[in-house]
Amino acid sequence: MLLTLGMLGVVLLTALGVWQIERRAWKLALIERVEQRIHAAPAPLPAASSWPAVTAAGDEYRRVTVTGTFLHADETLVQAVTDDGPGSWVLTPLRRTDGTTVLVNRGFVPAEKRDPATRREGAPQGVVSFTGLLRMSEPKGGFLRSNDPAAGRWYSRDVAAIAATHGLSQVAPFFIDADATPNPGGYPVGGLTVVRFHNSHLIYALTWFTLAFMLAVALLRAVRGRGRAGGSDPRRAAVRRLIGAARNLSRNPGPDARAHIGSA
Repeated sequence: MLLTLGMLGVVLLTALGVWQIERRAWKLALIERVEQRIHAAPAPLPAASSWPAVTAAGDEYRRVTVTGTFLHADETLVQAVTDDGPGSWVLTPLRRTDGTTVLVNRGFVPAEKRDPATRREGAPQGVVSFTGLLRMSEPKGGFLRSNDPAAGRWYSRDVAAIAATHGLSQVAPFFIDADATPNPGGYPVGGLTVVRFHNSHLIYALTWFTLAFMLAVALLRAVRGRGRAGGSDPRRAAVRRLIGAARNLSRNPGPDARAHIGSA
């Protein structure tokens, strides 16, 4: 019974290692796609009719150009921690000529610049155009902290909740991170988008494969020990034959296995 459980453990651990290798390949492909989007020429904002089809996998971090008029009276401050220290993101609705609205993360301000009166020169009036990165909404709040719209405490850029709080309609389900073009007066500071993907899948895979190998070695030693103690048990003999067959297969996997390995 213990031998059977051990063999199942080897299979499971090996499968986990293979899964992590597949996840690593997926993550590397994602990173490559995002890098291509960030450095591509900017494109117009997706049409409102296509907004339901906008997804993180297909559209996030695309460079887009946006034109409209900022609604500064409806700006929202969202808690931020950046390389410049703690402060807030300034999210301001941008009303476009077709009547739709898109939230724009105009950039970072420190605590002493939270009051719009301290950065009036950085609040452009009239029609403006700029370039930024398309980002997906961040619903529900930050880590261990929920947004509190009634109290004006925001920990994530939840587009739907911010739009509802300000009574905005026809709002895009995403927001735009403004680029690093300086604002008059220096604030808000744009272009601080951090594009970083956690990628430890290779380490995880090696860990699972190592555990599978260690368990397999332990099982082999246990079987050999039983064989020396008394090899007349037919079940033990069957296990030894199974291990021998596995060894032979690993030395000569056969044409089907070699073809599969060659196509991987």
